[in-house]
Amino acid sequence: MTDTTEHPAAPRIEVRGLEKAFGDTPVLRGVDFETPRGTSTVLLGPSGSGKTTVLRSLNALETPDSGIIRIDDVEVDFARLPAGRAGRREGVRLRAQSGMVFQSHNLFPHRTVLGNVIEGPVIAQGRPREEAVADAKALLDQVGLADRADAYPAQLSGGQQQRVGIARALALKPRVVLFDEPTSALDPELVGEVLAVIKDLAATGWTMVVVTHEIRFAEQVADQVLFLDGGVIVERGSSAQVIGDPREERTRRFLTRVLGPG
Repeated sequence: MTDTTEHPAAPRIEVRGLEKAFGDTPVLRGVDFETPRGTSTVLLGPSGSGKTTVLRSLNALETPDSGIIRIDDVEVDFARLPAGRAGRREGVRLRAQSGMVFQSHNLFPHRTVLGNVIEGPVIAQGRPREEAVADAKALLDQVGLADRADAYPAQLSGGQQQRVGIARALALKPRVVLFDEPTSALDPELVGEVLAVIKDLAATGWTMVVVTHEIRFAEQVADQVLFLDGGVIVERGSSAQVIGDPREERTRRFLTRVLGPG
């Protein structure tokens, strides 16, 4: 891993030649893309296409076999990643650049909403508790949960729990926010409230990478859409191009399966 000089014109995320196999099964076959600062990139594709592996690689939850990931001034060349503790430190530095929102909420059941949000800043980052509490309250207000700070996860709906998960990710003050199918575990009537929060984040200039199956949401929020299939990016472009007027047959087949003909 090397530090590079941050430049305002440089993309916030740069991925080059990302490859990953699980056993004898290739999952990523040379993935390349860039995400400009303050934009939203949406990853679409069928199950097993590699989109979640890309996302988890950005957060160093998966270790690619080769390829380079740079987020601002932190760069990891996975082909040259040292073994053991030194390699784990490299992953930690990359992970510190991003906040992750998972499919399931993964909240601590024994902590209040406020306690869940301040956990990372206080324990992992060593920030003063008073500062973390003030930031957390502002974030809970942003996601519409200012009045639930003292509630416990079991007292919240699934959509509310996921909004706490978003606040928790933002509390780390990441350069990038990563969403892994953030609505897939929710009842249909709760999906809209979570998508509305993500749209607001996009509108306020967060750099985001989102794996989702919500095609109409992708149309509204994405500055860039990457369609993956078989571990490669088959098509890339604006949402109007990739979703509204796809050039590749594989993209068209996928969208027809998800949205229906017409």
